[in-house]
Amino acid sequence: MKKLVLAAALTAAASSASAGSLADPIIEAPVIVEEANSSSAGILIPLLLIAVVAAAVAID
Repeated sequence: MKKLVLAAALTAAASSASAGSLADPIIEAPVIVEEANSSSAGILIPLLLIAVVAAAVAID
């Protein structure tokens, strides 16, 4: 009889065991690192475009 009670208790303990909790996992947001651009980069491309257009006009 003791073995039956022991087997029943172990079965009940094993079936109710849980590997985790019922709470939702907390997922942290990834860190995004942006490199800073220099302030002259915004004006450099238009100046090069004007120089190319001026050179094309001067050739004609």
